[in-house]
Amino acid sequence: MLMSSNEIAISIKGVSKCYEIYNTPGDRLKQFFFPRFARLLRRKLRNYFTQFAALNDVSFEVKRGATLGIIGRNGSGKSTLLQIICGTLNPTMGKIQVNGRVAALLELGSGFNPEFTGRENVYLNASILGLSREEIDYRFNQIADFADIGDFIEQPVKTYSSGMMLRLAFAVIANVDADILIIDEALSVGDAVFTQKCMRFIRKFKAKGTLLFVSHDMGSILNLCEEVVWLHKGLVREKGISQNVSESYLQYTLQEVYGEEAKLISDNRAIDFNNDQIGTEEAKKEGSTNLSPSSVVSYGGEFFVTTSLNDAKGWKTGAGEIKSFEFGLANGENTNIFKGGEMVKVSISASLYQDMKQPIIGFLLRDKLGQDLFGENTLPFTNFRPVSSSTGDVIEADFIFKLPMLQNGHYSFMASLADGDLHQNIQHHWLHNAAIVNVASSKVRWGLVGVEFNKVELKVAK
Repeated sequence: MLMSSNEIAISIKGVSKCYEIYNTPGDRLKQFFFPRFARLLRRKLRNYFTQFAALNDVSFEVKRGATLGIIGRNGSGKSTLLQIICGTLNPTMGKIQVNGRVAALLELGSGFNPEFTGRENVYLNASILGLSREEIDYRFNQIADFADIGDFIEQPVKTYSSGMMLRLAFAVIANVDADILIIDEALSVGDAVFTQKCMRFIRKFKAKGTLLFVSHDMGSILNLCEEVVWLHKGLVREKGISQNVSESYLQYTLQEVYGEEAKLISDNRAIDFNNDQIGTEEAKKEGSTNLSPSSVVSYGGEFFVTTSLNDAKGWKTGAGEIKSFEFGLANGENTNIFKGGEMVKVSISASLYQDMKQPIIGFLLRDKLGQDLFGENTLPFTNFRPVSSSTGDVIEADFIFKLPMLQNGHYSFMASLADGDLHQNIQHHWLHNAAIVNVASSKVRWGLVGVEFNKVELKVAK
């Protein structure tokens, strides 16, 4: 479906950025003079440089109010693309259109003069972003409060730590009323308190503006971004829903680590993770109703777990395969509905098609954004009591734990079979959606996971 120009915040069409790489300063001098002589003498032109394409025919659109993540390895062209969007670089080819005021946090210190004080750099940077002197005067105290660097705001920026530089830079972009906010990995240098402050601002900004977010932290990408563009060697390798693209990127990065040691083969079976009907049949069979409160504060919910090995997607090397994933009560009682707080057991079995010195089976529970909530693997156990296995063996792992209480929504269990240790291992079979969990009737109100409170009271203490 085509979007109208009023719906588009950023339009990128066929953008390429090429650089001329010279081996020596003399080659640069030759390139300046010799082609001119060759054209005058009508001789064949020769280049004294190697051309490097940082971006190659990149095209996509970002609609107003959207949050787009950009991922890729170092050197894939992410920062180059953002600088072109911001207007600090010109593309070699292609067309880019940006509708609205852009505020960007790119390389730390970009836009700052190291000899100026923090106050002077606030006025410099904010004026570059389009604020008048009067507007900066009005907002300066807000910017200083957000940065929270105290008297250092009157000191030259060259004396700042990287964390202080981040604080001041982010404080400026948070107070310029931008329509488009661009953040390029800079938050990784901040302390935990300020990073949370920035994330709160970003979530608030998402409600009214357009966000481009670059990070190597897949948790942040999944949490913030609806869609992701994966850049690879200057090309758009994949664009789509955040979870799908991040799963592909995870497989690619693992393959890069393994090299020729193991070949990961995609296992892309389809499953409708957002199907609201998941678990409803089990509920009907049990004749379930909403839970009645069992204490002053009830956090109970109803968990419907559906095994989906036949539909799960992921990858495998052919060295082994997960054959079963079972979820039930730890005491063995038969039920299809779980309420949170009871002891449960996850059982995973796998067939081995080659010898493994130290096989590992593990799982993770993820929310619908793909964020990891909790999980475990057998490695802590096998570190003390190694379990070697041979071709043709079937290995089984049991995990017994207290089921947490979760908010209403869809969740999935990831299951994996690996071989190795903590520092070096190969994931031989990885299934993203080995089982689907649908939580209904939950009274969990705060956070991602609920904790059972035995008592909550309020009293007047004299």
